[in-house]
Amino acid sequence: MSDKIVPLISSGTKGPLGVLHLPRLWQKVSLEAAGKIADGYPGIGAGYDAMVIAGLGLDTEAVRAHITNDKPTYPQFEAWIKGQEGAKLDDASIGELNASIEGYNHDDETRQGILSANGLPDGDPKDAINLNNLDDWLEFHSAEIA
Repeated sequence: MSDKIVPLISSGTKGPLGVLHLPRLWQKVSLEAAGKIADGYPGIGAGYDAMVIAGLGLDTEAVRAHITNDKPTYPQFEAWIKGQEGAKLDDASIGELNASIEGYNHDDETRQGILSANGLPDGDPKDAINLNNLDDWLEFHSAEIA
């Protein structure tokens, strides 16, 4: 068994604010701050993490510092976001952000690699949320079960 943790909150999960991927972002940065995130997983990466932070009008380093230093629970993290000046939490902004997350597809090479690693033929799913789930589940299985 690994002493590092594969983040298993899906990008398709929303918290009370209704923002896709936000709970996963919180989990990944929390694990990174504790030195427990599985190898290959960034606390804040260039994909959905960056999309969520930018879409909510937040500062990347402020997000990282808050989670690292204050170790908030998930509801405490959302409360902190609500207190950030310039945070875009209106229905239209959240709806646009969620649509961009749901509509994001990996490139063909990434899709084929994830499906192949899971013993699946090339094809569906094509969306990044479901492909990332498959990738996480395989990483979890390799680290904790196999």
